[in-house]
Amino acid sequence: MPAPVTDAVVIHTDGACRGNPGPGGWGAVLVAGRHRRELRGGEPDTTNNRMELVAAIEALASLKRRCSVALYTDSQYLRRGVTEWLAGWKKANWKTAARKAVKNRDLWERLDALIQDHDVRWHWVKGHSGDAGNERADQLANEAIDELLASASRAV
Repeated sequence: MPAPVTDAVVIHTDGACRGNPGPGGWGAVLVAGRHRRELRGGEPDTTNNRMELVAAIEALASLKRRCSVALYTDSQYLRRGVTEWLAGWKKANWKTAARKAVKNRDLWERLDALIQDHDVRWHWVKGHSGDAGNERADQLANEAIDELLASASRAV
């Protein structure tokens, strides 16, 4: 039996990519009561969908104890993947309804393991529509890309 939920956390996540594939970034804003934490990171060659998944993974992985999480994303791929498709993919040995291999399986498996540790409710918000948490997560993702590109240009 899982441990009881101890904290309520609101998380906003976003992923971004310049080119698809191309350099990508992810951002997450976590708020628990009066505490706020921002996370970001990037990868030099990735896809937008991977960055959306990584944002959720990194945000959930940063939690130190079992939490009740309201996770907001502008990615239907992420939200529907978790709420509609994941159980079927696992039953079908990680095949889609079209019997093709599930893309980003490595990340889906990591996310699946993390959500077992928390009580997560998934919410979709329209991107670039003025939702403050989503806008900040998007900004963090793009800052991560900017840092990645600046670092790469210094290395040349």
